Order: sequence, then structure tokens, then C-alpha cells
Amino acid sequence: MEYEVIVVGGGHAGCEAALACARKNHKTLLVTGRINNIATMPCNPSIGGSAKGIVVREIDALGGAMGKIADQSLLQIKMLNYAKGPAVRALRAQADKITYPQQMLKLLNETPNLTLKEAIIEDLIIEDGKVVGVVTETCEKISSKAVILTTGTYLKSDILIGDTRTRQGPHGEKPSNFLSDNLKKYGFKIIRLKTGTPQRIAKDSIDFSKTQIENGDSVYHTFSFDNKPHYKIEDQIPCHLIYTTPLTHKIILDNLNKSSMYGGLDDITGIGPRYCPSIEDKIVRFKDKERHQLFLEPESLYYDDIYLQGFSTSMPKDIQEQMVHSLPGLEHAVINKYAYAIEYDAIYPTQIKRTLETKIIENLYTAGQINGTSGYEEAACQGLMAGINASLKLENKKPLILKRNEAYIGVLIDDLVTKGVRDPYRLLTSRAEYRLLLRHDNADLRLREYGYQVGLIDEKRHNKLLDKIRKIKELKDKLISVKITPTSNGLLVKLGSTPLKDGVSLYDLLRRPEITLSKMNYTFDYDDDIIEQVELNIKYEGYIKKAEKEAQKLINLENKKIPDDIDYNKITNLASEARQKLNEIRPTSIGQAIRISGVNPADISILSVYLKKEYHESR
Repeated sequence: MEYEVIVVGGGHAGCEAALACARKNHKTLLVTGRINNIATMPCNPSIGGSAKGIVVREIDALGGAMGKIADQSLLQIKMLNYAKGPAVRALRAQADKITYPQQMLKLLNETPNLTLKEAIIEDLIIEDGKVVGVVTETCEKISSKAVILTTGTYLKSDILIGDTRTRQGPHGEKPSNFLSDNLKKYGFKIIRLKTGTPQRIAKDSIDFSKTQIENGDSVYHTFSFDNKPHYKIEDQIPCHLIYTTPLTHKIILDNLNKSSMYGGLDDITGIGPRYCPSIEDKIVRFKDKERHQLFLEPESLYYDDIYLQGFSTSMPKDIQEQMVHSLPGLEHAVINKYAYAIEYDAIYPTQIKRTLETKIIENLYTAGQINGTSGYEEAACQGLMAGINASLKLENKKPLILKRNEAYIGVLIDDLVTKGVRDPYRLLTSRAEYRLLLRHDNADLRLREYGYQVGLIDEKRHNKLLDKIRKIKELKDKLISVKITPTSNGLLVKLGSTPLKDGVSLYDLLRRPEITLSKMNYTFDYDDDIIEQVELNIKYEGYIKKAEKEAQKLINLENKKIPDDIDYNKITNLASEARQKLNEIRPTSIGQAIRISGVNPADISILSVYLKKEYHESR
């Protein structure tokens, strides 16, 4: 049977890719090793987090599914970094590991143009440099016009515990043992990466009196701009905080050679995540730190496993027992599932374009951990973008490429294709130079129009966006027209604010950080999100304008295009490292070239002069 798009892999990237293609009316096949494991959460039981929560909002703004499914399945939700300011605020929810995949599978099954198939893909069908289908392990050939690989950690995956190596996936499934070898034959550079997961503890074996309770927020939140809350604040399930002890550290250091990563296995080549390290790495790398925080997180309402966040390890099981029992409240803990590391193959991501189409094989797209990232959210946003761009190419339309000043998704993809990875990439607020523009609260204002243009946001939701934009302007105009006089000085003094000498507009008064509409006893008939948006834009107006000015410089550099057929070997005086990097990455603009490690300002000047004098004159 022939399809327009085949998506390989049923994780978070695969689900978003398949849904995007099918919703754009392309006949789509999602192939996965086990349908019942679609959209599972093999590691932490959460969606969102610092920067990641903003990505989930961006996915929703573009028309993706993750935010809506998370809202339907959360156990607890809170806004992180609320006291630190709007640029770093982000939602994080504990998601039910049973409900989330069930809801996603239900959505996939109900989506027109989408078929699910259980199989392992071991090869591609290539004709004239284009992918035209896939080959299963049973040698079945399935044709398509585009293929999106979202294989997660299943390419030649090995589970590592102590001195044992077992060829299997996160849930004990059979991995894909030949696809990455075949990709290598086609010319792809394949790298080996590693990640891990901690123990799951029986809830009734934990003494919670020795822990610090961590409740969800007392106000309602949703990831999706279209959802109303599906939960009751008082029904949220708490998490608990504990810390490692000196005994924990001693046990780890005394047995370090037994860890898979520190001597238990001598054939490990995969590099683990820098920003989500194992507990062994934490103890070794941060020897001056007396303790490390750990969170006890519920996994589901349907079973009692507690996820021991921050205690990932590849120690042997008997050492894991000692380590867990050294923790406060876990002295008699029962381990239902032991921690492990997993090693797997991935593609070095400079071999893909910003559309997520590969440079080596046309119409082949990759998304998620196969591109060297970590995390459910990073995977989902790549899957969505790969699905959008594969569909747009089938429709002979321009691709959707998000800029670094438009979305964290744009930052992530640009980092991957421009800088490559050494270890599994994790999105952080510090990676975004324009993070004040890329806030949790304005993801719809930034991206929903794009979602509408590509066909994933319907007319009703688009009209809702237009109405929100209208109301924001309307409220700003009202605030400018309201005058505050020195008669309000008594209230201002109570609020710790400087008294007025002359009258000012309420708009200008709101620039003061301590002043809000509610504190000034002003009420307007607008939803909370409208008021929040207006107040934030007023208070940070100067900083926002500065960021927008800087972003415009980036846009100007991005508009200085580099021709696809440029021969860097013909450019004299380029440093050898710059020439090698430019040939490898093939940047599409001067802006992207500047961000390549190893390409210096002098190289950019030489390249710019060449483009202006040599290339354009020859045209």
C-alpha cells in the first residue's frame, strides 16, 4: 500500500509528526514496534519544566497535541520561577503515565487519514537520492513520498546495569538493530549517545514523615490555550523533596568502579546528558557539594510506583539497594524497578536542514532523540515541525522555519543543525538570547498565526487569537486615557511607591514594578490573560524594545542568504577550520554562519566580501 508520509516511531516526536501530516490531509502511516507503547513516558512522569514548559505552549500554539493531552492527564501542575520574572516562567506538570498514552492513542485512532501499524523498520527504499518508502524486518516494502524517522532511543539500544549489557529498548522491547547501520551506508555520520533513568519505589515502603511535601499551585493552569482546567486544585497529588546523605556519597564513591559508566563496562562509547547527569556523575563532578536534592514523584493514579527524580544510575542492583536505603524516608524502601542507563545510536544533527529534512537523502526527515536531543518536549516539537515541513513540501509550499527570536523551537533546531551535539541536547532558558520575547504567556501571540497559515489551527481558534489581539490594544488605549492624580498618593505610599507630584496616565504608572491594576483597585472587563499580557508588556516595555532591536539585527543577517551552490574551497584566506565547518554545515545565511563554532569574525568578513564582489558580480 502507498502512503504520502510514513512516520517511523510512536514516541512523542512520532505522534506529533503523524498528527500534523494527517490533519493536513495527507495519507499517513505511523509504524511502531508496539502500538500499546505509543506515547509512553519511559523516564520521568512529567511534562514541561524550565524552558520545556514554554515549548509545550509553543506546540499548542502551532496546533500540536502535547499540551492538550498533558492537560487531560496531569496529577499536579505548578508555575516554575514565578518570582524570577516572566522571561523564565514555565509550567511543569506531573503527568499520569497511564492516562497520557491512552489519551494520545485515542486521538491517533480518531484522526482521519492516519493508520497505525506494528512493525520494526530496518531499511529505507532510496531512488535517485530520494526516499520512496521503508522496509520492515519481515522484508515488507511500504511506499511513500516522504519518511519521518522518530526512532527515539531504539536504534541498536543497550540497557546498561553494572557489568551487564542487554540489547533491548526502555520497556524491554526489541530494538531496531539494522536501521542505523543502513543509514551509515547511505552516508550519515552516526554517533553513540547515552541517557538513563532512576529507580521506581513502592509507595507504601516510604516514610513520608522524613520528607518535605511539594504541592501543586493553588491557582489553575493549562498548557493549552484552548483548554479549561480538567482538574480540581484540592485533588492534586503532592510530590516530596529529600536530599542525599554523606552515606549515599560514600556508597557511590566506594563502588564507583562497579557502575557501567565508571568501569563496570569497558566498551561504552555513548556520551550521557550534561544537564541531567547520573547520581555518580553528580558526586564525582561536584565533590564540594554536601548533598543533592531528589524528588519523590507519583507516576500514576492506577499504580503506586514513585519515581526517584535525580537518582539516575547504572550501578549494579545490590549497590542500588544500598544507595536507596541511605536516603531519608527510604531506609526500608522496596525497589519495584531498578535504575539503568541506555546507550543508542543517533544521527549527527548538522546533517539535517532547518526544515529537519536530511541533506543526504531528499524527503527524509528526522525528529527527536535520533537528532541528538533529550526530553519528551524537545522530541515533540521536532516531530511537529518535521510533520509540518514534510507536508508543506508535498504541497509545493515554502517551509516553516522559526527564527531564534520567534520560538524556543527555533532556538533548538538552529542549535542542532548549526552547532551539532556532543551529549544529548537539553533546552535551557540560557540558550535563548531573546528569552524575554519568548515567554510562556505570549506563545499564542508569537506562533498561532503560523499554525493557522499551515492549516493546523482552525478558523474558530484563529478568530479567538484575533479577538485577543484586539482586546490587548483596546485595554492599552483605556489605560492611557485614565489619569491618576496626587489624590491617590495615600494608596501609593501604602504600596511602597513614590508619591506623585503631577498627574500621570494609569499606563505610565503601571511601569512601576510594585503597581498592578488590582492593587490600584481598578477593574476592567477583560480575562486574566489579557490583563497579564498588557501589564507585562508595560512593565518590561523598555527591555522588550531593546530585545526586539537586537533581534532585528539577527533578522537582517538571516536575510543575507548564502547560495546553495557556493564553493567554499574557492574562497581564499578562509581559515582551514572555518572552511571545513562551512562545507559541513552549509549555512543558508550569514546569520547562521556566524553561529557556527570555529567560524570567526574574520572568516565572516572574508565570506561577506566574497559574496558581494565575486558571487553577485558573476550573476
